[in-house]
Amino acid sequence: MFSDRVLSGMRPTGGLHLGHYHGVLKNWVVLQQEYECLFFVADWHALTTHYDCPEIIEKNVWDMVVDWLAAGVDPSQATLFIQSKVPAHAELYTLLSMMTPLGWLERVPTYKDQQEKLTEKDLSTYGFLGYPLLQSADILIYRANRVPVGEDQAPHLEFTREISRRFNHIYGKEPGFEEKAQLAIKKLGSKKSKLYSELRNSYQEQGDEGALAAAKSLLDEQQNLSMGDFERLFGYLEGGGKMILSEPETMLTAASRMPGLDGQKMSKSYNNTISLREDADSVRKKIRTMPTDPARVRRTDPGDPAKCPVWQFHVVYSDDKTRAWVQEGCKTASIGCLECKQPMIDAVISEQEPMHARAKMYEEDPTLVRNIIADGCERANALAEETMRDVRAAMGLGYP
Repeated sequence: MFSDRVLSGMRPTGGLHLGHYHGVLKNWVVLQQEYECLFFVADWHALTTHYDCPEIIEKNVWDMVVDWLAAGVDPSQATLFIQSKVPAHAELYTLLSMMTPLGWLERVPTYKDQQEKLTEKDLSTYGFLGYPLLQSADILIYRANRVPVGEDQAPHLEFTREISRRFNHIYGKEPGFEEKAQLAIKKLGSKKSKLYSELRNSYQEQGDEGALAAAKSLLDEQQNLSMGDFERLFGYLEGGGKMILSEPETMLTAASRMPGLDGQKMSKSYNNTISLREDADSVRKKIRTMPTDPARVRRTDPGDPAKCPVWQFHVVYSDDKTRAWVQEGCKTASIGCLECKQPMIDAVISEQEPMHARAKMYEEDPTLVRNIIADGCERANALAEETMRDVRAAMGLGYP
């Protein structure tokens, strides 16, 4: 019933840098070739922390989309859209809020963590408390079953799964559900009906997760069932009712290894970034002036790459041969720091050249970007409306 659909989004908080590229965008470029992907600009989420400076959001939105395109995100392979241009996100968010326990929101780890970190902001707002639920609505509205996140975001996905289960439990109890499910099983044919029932029993009686996965795969292969029967059989598997909202799976992504110019995590707040589309002269200057091992006061002083921020760039960009050259040359003082930095300058500029080339036509003609987003929003709206029809009907709001 639910295809392999990936959803991911980014808040438009400014131009992207190489940390974003290595942490998120490179993964998107791979995913778009393997799955149906929806990538969205989370502009409402930007307002949860920047509600008092909305003037920066629109410019950031378009700059960020150009950065995506420059990085290789392909609108012919993925759907790109803006969250606020799909009003159903807000509708589902509102409806889910009616059945979401307050305590669930307060226990999300990032809630108190962000309040402590962003002390300069007044985050005692309903929007900030509710943003994990808005994230859930973003995912559930598209019935996305795969969501790429870092380890720190995994609790948000588990929260979304809990919301989906609670919704299906409360609203998936249609009249005559058991009888309708039994009729749907018969439509599978005698052999598959028997297999489905055996797998369902194995899961419900013994907690066999393998049997549950096998039963779901069996249903995914069926072509002759209506959407309603699919939903009933998916829900019946787990002992619940009709499955209206899907439970997304977490696709854990590796943490970005991209360091900042000072060795800390690359972040605008640390002023240690290289922008995705930064010009070559600026890249050269920034890397040439990077701090190095403090022990290397003179060219003849030996150093230790482990104590040098430049070495962390070599970990990301260099091959084994170059890294061995750096280790030997730094520890014996046979190479100077500028010599050590040159391969990094070449590697970063080389990585950015195709980005500049891809971005050029969008920079010269912004209407191209607007058209890509308009097409993506149209498709996203159509997908969202499919879900909302079922949600409204389940909650008694499907008026003719």
